[in-house]
Amino acid sequence: MNVQSKEINLDQLGDPIYQETMEGEPLRWHSPLEAPFHIAGFPWLAQDGIYRRLPLASGAVLPPAVDTLAYCTAGGQIRFRTNSSRLVIRVRLAGPSNMYHMAPTGQCGVDCYLGEPGEQSFITAAKFKPTESEYESKLYRWDTKKEVAVTLNLPLYQGVEEVWIGVDQDADISAAPAYANNKPVIIYGTSITQGGCASRPGMAYSNILSRMIPMEFVNLGFSGNGKGEPELARIISEIDDPALIILDYEGNTGEAGNIARTLPAFIQILRERQPEVPILVVSRISTAEDQFYRKRRELNDRRRLIQIENVEQRRKEGDHNIHFVDGLKLLGNDSVEECTVDGTHPTDLGFMRMAQSLEPVIKSLLRL
Repeated sequence: MNVQSKEINLDQLGDPIYQETMEGEPLRWHSPLEAPFHIAGFPWLAQDGIYRRLPLASGAVLPPAVDTLAYCTAGGQIRFRTNSSRLVIRVRLAGPSNMYHMAPTGQCGVDCYLGEPGEQSFITAAKFKPTESEYESKLYRWDTKKEVAVTLNLPLYQGVEEVWIGVDQDADISAAPAYANNKPVIIYGTSITQGGCASRPGMAYSNILSRMIPMEFVNLGFSGNGKGEPELARIISEIDDPALIILDYEGNTGEAGNIARTLPAFIQILRERQPEVPILVVSRISTAEDQFYRKRRELNDRRRLIQIENVEQRRKEGDHNIHFVDGLKLLGNDSVEECTVDGTHPTDLGFMRMAQSLEPVIKSLLRL
């Protein structure tokens, strides 16, 4: 097996947080940037060679906050097969965890799923000190070698500068299972899209959907900055051959006039490059705070109606590949107020309900 690898002097890595990762024979360390590893969620990875969700160079000038948030690795996945009896991950982050309302495991951690597409099971999340920006953690250890398909979900709210995968010295690394469809699903939106505030990366709704629907999901959620700028529409339109584009950015638009102005322009830019790709417009989810603020409910109603009217108008004009989902229904009717961390951002329960509600809609649009 010809796999690029690197011997790392473990003595130079500092004291490990969990000593069991170093027991037994030395590990062999691999960069997932090399074949046969597959990295999903970064459309410009081959071009730029870094874990970043938008291109480094573009004809569009990005808003500064979006440019910074693009380094957060939300939705990024490392996929491969191995027969190693041990799996250890080493990560160097752009910074430590620092969010009051989001678990460090969600902001800065990596979690691990094992199994074939559509049959993946969570096993564990990396263990690390929240105050540190570099960590190493054992993800599993078996008594004997056995082959498994591995999916590692990368941090949701922090940049990743470097990742190394540690396995047995004689372990095989082979290609990840094939997707049901090689076209990516693109989701553009807000902090909720980005994954705030999942307890670990695998619970962001784009990652949950990737386990329900075995395709690549590209998470282009930008916390507080999913505002529908034309520059983002142009960049998204450059992604080759998407299966579906989901627009879930209402929550960052403020006054109703903003989404009335940005949504038709955003869709038109997408249509210039992607005339037949299905587009799904998703309005904002309900939140715990909404029940107490009448003006907020009225604003949400106005923005939702604007989105419905835009979709209906385009369909009347002959665009039958554009669709709408009412976000108020995504969390269901039972205990909706228990689905957020802070009154706005979903818990794992909220994200699971969102994914479960969106799954049949997406499968129908993709004809799966």
